[in-house]
Amino acid sequence: MNTINSYGPPGNLDDLDDTGLKAWSMFIGDSVDQAIKGPDPSQVLNDSPRSQFYDLTKTDTAADAQQATVTWTAFPRRIKVHSLSDIQRWQRADASRDVQDEYCEWSVTRDPASGKITKVMFTCEGPEYWNLLAQSDPAKVLQLYQTHISPDVKHGDLFGATGTYQPRNQWNDSTSHGAMHLIQANNTLGAEIELAAAATIVRNIDGTELTTDQDLIQCSRYGEPERNSDPHIGGAVNALARQKADIALADPVGLYFDDLKTDGWATPDGSDPKSYWTRRRGDESHPVRFVYEVPQDKGFTVGDITINGTPIQYGAQIADYITIRLSAVACRFGQSTTPPKTACLQVPTAPAGAAEAARHISSLSAHGYHAAPHPTSRTRRR
Repeated sequence: MNTINSYGPPGNLDDLDDTGLKAWSMFIGDSVDQAIKGPDPSQVLNDSPRSQFYDLTKTDTAADAQQATVTWTAFPRRIKVHSLSDIQRWQRADASRDVQDEYCEWSVTRDPASGKITKVMFTCEGPEYWNLLAQSDPAKVLQLYQTHISPDVKHGDLFGATGTYQPRNQWNDSTSHGAMHLIQANNTLGAEIELAAAATIVRNIDGTELTTDQDLIQCSRYGEPERNSDPHIGGAVNALARQKADIALADPVGLYFDDLKTDGWATPDGSDPKSYWTRRRGDESHPVRFVYEVPQDKGFTVGDITINGTPIQYGAQIADYITIRLSAVACRFGQSTTPPKTACLQVPTAPAGAAEAARHISSLSAHGYHAAPHPTSRTRRR
């Protein structure tokens, strides 16, 4: 198999013109190359290079290639494990987009009279794409907001006085006024790429090869151990690396909706509850936006649907049944000669070195394709 000519946009979306598509491919390629290089070894120890991670545009994918899909639950596990009841965790997850840290965020629309849920928007689109689109075609950004969020959105709502796109704007910063793309600080494509690359490092500590999700993430520190996503992604990628394979993220690089399970759901009229789960952006194989909404002519709303006998009162109840996925490609099984690391990631203790290392660990993307530096450009999950 050959290299690919360029990286495609997430979801194979058609928003970008030719110039934008080239810029996007360059951004993904640069992000992959930086992830392969890893942090400066004089500042962060035992975390570079990541020789088993490769760039699809520069290195051939061999004939023995296999695609591996990793899936996880969209509901934020950190909220779940620190809550005392379902009601409490649902309320907390619906209260702020900043706690929705599993690469899926949502916003709930309610009937003003009854308070019942009428619609829930779900997105897994990374902010980097929207920053680039805003530079390339601001009018397109406005059009998409007006189509998917509200016809009342105005240019000034999305762009600052200098014309810079504001990812956290009034239509995309809450769980009640719309969700156009991801804004939680760790929900970025840069973080996805960095996590996958860091997870390709095989660790052999005191003669024992690390194989469990938790041992690996605690040692390699590529994410948050209490999430659904980070340990599972890292464990799956590392399992391929331990087979001495080379690994890349599948094109188009992105986070995608995997499925909505509706076992135990019931509607007032007996209709299929999954029929109200509608893809709005991304192609069929790479969906990045869904809306859960019952048509008005059905005579009932989302809030009248039950899950295991409990009416849907929170968007988080739906998130319990959503899975998110990413896909990787592995090839050249048994051929890698990269030796395992025999120590965990370490940061030097000297004050100057520690400060510099901290900047590497939580570094902002330096590729120049963001509209402006902001928390969502973080490249390592925290």
